[in-house]
Amino acid sequence: MAKCPKVSIISVALNSEKTIARTIESVLHQTYGNIEYIILDGVSKDNTVKIARSYQAIFDNTPGRTLTVVSEPDQGMYDALNKGAQLATGKLVGQINTDDWYEPDAVEHMVKVFLKERCDVAWGNIRIIKPSGNIIKHARIGRLFTTSGWCHPGMFSKREILLEFPYACEAMHDDFDFIISVRQAKKKVVTTNHLISNFSFGGMSTQKSLREVKKRVDILYKIYRKHGLSRLYWFHRVGIEMVKYILG
Repeated sequence: MAKCPKVSIISVALNSEKTIARTIESVLHQTYGNIEYIILDGVSKDNTVKIARSYQAIFDNTPGRTLTVVSEPDQGMYDALNKGAQLATGKLVGQINTDDWYEPDAVEHMVKVFLKERCDVAWGNIRIIKPSGNIIKHARIGRLFTTSGWCHPGMFSKREILLEFPYACEAMHDDFDFIISVRQAKKKVVTTNHLISNFSFGGMSTQKSLREVKKRVDILYKIYRKHGLSRLYWFHRVGIEMVKYILG
């Protein structure tokens, strides 16, 4: 890659008027100077699109920034992310939800990681924003490859990898399915001990009920088995989900 490769950032939005400005600002004010920002809206019923498009002139007048806002029906978040990968023209792609936001040096740091490591996918630490107090989730790859060290909001990928391994659009943990597919294909995957993004606690993956715990266990175990991983992962998954259920 060139020394300053273009980086595409993709955000998927739906009725995000309360938080999308913070996300956009975090992309706009990155320390890195060559960023294409693509916002894919699923036909919001609120002012999400209006707010997003209000930044068009600012991006147009900021060197090293472009903004594209698309509002059209989709089949969910991962379908929209697949569309975003098709639209992207950057060498690297980051994906940030519209209720989350990047640290100011996130893109610059991740470009340095890719240039040094010559990897296909990399992710760093995230700060999880919780009412009870913020915590840092550290990026790591252990002997057991689980979601414990998996930080999708802090992930960047080569665009070609996202096109080769599109999201399956099957369940809420398609991102974990993606990274297992990439690893099993022997692509180079690394982590970095650097804070990349801020993740707002809530949503599908954090619903607190025994029914939701069982649902997440079933979905993730299905992903493990889909890729031929040990049945023992079921016990690990149950343990993780129960800890989350008890501690919140």
